[in-house]
Amino acid sequence: MNIVQLLVRSARSHPSNPAVLLGSRTVHDYAALARRAASLSAGMTARLGVRPGDRVALWARNGVEYLEILHAIWWAGAVAVPVNAKLHPQELAWIASNSGACAVFVSSDVAGAPALPVPVVVAGTPDYERLLAAPPAAPLHRAPDDAAWLFYTSGTTGRPKGVTITHRNLLAMTACYFTDVDSVAAADATVYAAPLSHGAGLYGLPHVLRAARHVIPESGGFEPAELAGLSRSVGRLMLFAAPTMVRRLVDHVEARGIDPSGFRTIVYGGGPMYAQDIRRALDTMGNCFVQIYGQGESPMTITALSRDTLAERDHPRWAERIASVGVAQSLVEVRVADPRGDTLPAGEAGEVLVRGDTVMAGYWDNPAATASTLRGGWLWTGDVGAMDDDGFLTLKDRSKDLIISGGSNVYPREVEEVLLTHPGVSEVSVVGAPDAEWGEVIVAFVVATPGAGATSALERELDALCLARIARFKRPKAYRFVGSLPKNHYGKVLKTALREQLAHNAAVAAGRRTRPETPR
Repeated sequence: MNIVQLLVRSARSHPSNPAVLLGSRTVHDYAALARRAASLSAGMTARLGVRPGDRVALWARNGVEYLEILHAIWWAGAVAVPVNAKLHPQELAWIASNSGACAVFVSSDVAGAPALPVPVVVAGTPDYERLLAAPPAAPLHRAPDDAAWLFYTSGTTGRPKGVTITHRNLLAMTACYFTDVDSVAAADATVYAAPLSHGAGLYGLPHVLRAARHVIPESGGFEPAELAGLSRSVGRLMLFAAPTMVRRLVDHVEARGIDPSGFRTIVYGGGPMYAQDIRRALDTMGNCFVQIYGQGESPMTITALSRDTLAERDHPRWAERIASVGVAQSLVEVRVADPRGDTLPAGEAGEVLVRGDTVMAGYWDNPAATASTLRGGWLWTGDVGAMDDDGFLTLKDRSKDLIISGGSNVYPREVEEVLLTHPGVSEVSVVGAPDAEWGEVIVAFVVATPGAGATSALERELDALCLARIARFKRPKAYRFVGSLPKNHYGKVLKTALREQLAHNAAVAAGRRTRPETPR
């Protein structure tokens, strides 16, 4: 079934329900959203030559046109290739070429589309309006295993890979949302504070199915004050947010004494949520949080940590559970395995493997990468975790972030969790630096809170804290105090950049040591 049938169904059964809002103002009801998607689809076919199975790229910031373009692509039987609007134009050009996109839609506020050998349509222009003027077409049928969404990984090293997500994958993800994440009513509102090109856009589908409201912030992105205002004027808000966004929102709500009751559900994921941060978020915002763990290769659908579990403070293992990513979602199997693929006993760390209808078909035009990642029917995630006897999965780190110091494994997150309990630490990221004696030594990059005092004193306190809480070999051998941590467009800390910085500093220092003296 074509995923666009979710919109067709809601437009028929709830045509007058508010569908798209800009801020607190309704722009389209469901009948209008479906009609515009149907006309835009017909325009794509007639004027741009889009055919079933063709790829159509969407390089746009969050805006009211985004949802109608996305659904028009599916309406035409084509494959959506949503591209992060913050990427460089040359990165867009590469993705458009790699995916074989036959057309590209852009918003007027992106950083200038490059010259491309395919039509480029700017939303809101006369060219766009001519596409919308076409007589509406009927939605085209697609098979469950036809591609629907081509997601390009963030590509922190090398070129990004295109993840082929099928209609079956998206339908399974939607079903998992209702069984494992949250219920949705027509009165609810999902607000797109994170990019529609990624998880926030995927989570629009359950809200389309329930004919709920879709809110585009007037800023087009994440602004805590704006979200607080929408929680009052629109109400019953759901948003998907990275942990860094949650922290900023909690800071704002706490500092200004804002009533958080207008936030119905905050789903967090996309990076590590430290136990200290979720405790504070629950204390400040109440029981509105749900955690999900997923990847582009199994979008939003590996595990979930329910709001009931997060609220169960009297459970003897509550502290451990809130540091986990929850249990397997209903339509997937999850296990932890050794390098041979054998399942490990509870408590032992290994690679997280996933199997189910949510797992991608493969990487676009990349059979070698597909064969490496999909083995024996399982998705090898590259994440290291351990599962307890009750099925709760705790992530340690990405396998590439594991530090091996003196022959002992050190998971950076374990060290980070300890350091974040100090009131003088705002943010921290732990990485390994090459060392001739130990193989790697542990280095902590620390963003201190305002007024934390002298870094020398703070370093001594952090060292004492680690010695009191974790094994001696796990404590950082060096601290680097920085004003901010490098992050990608979704708020994930770029540990690769931190390791590169350490390597550069080591090379400079080595050059200074070996440079011959200048004759006097």
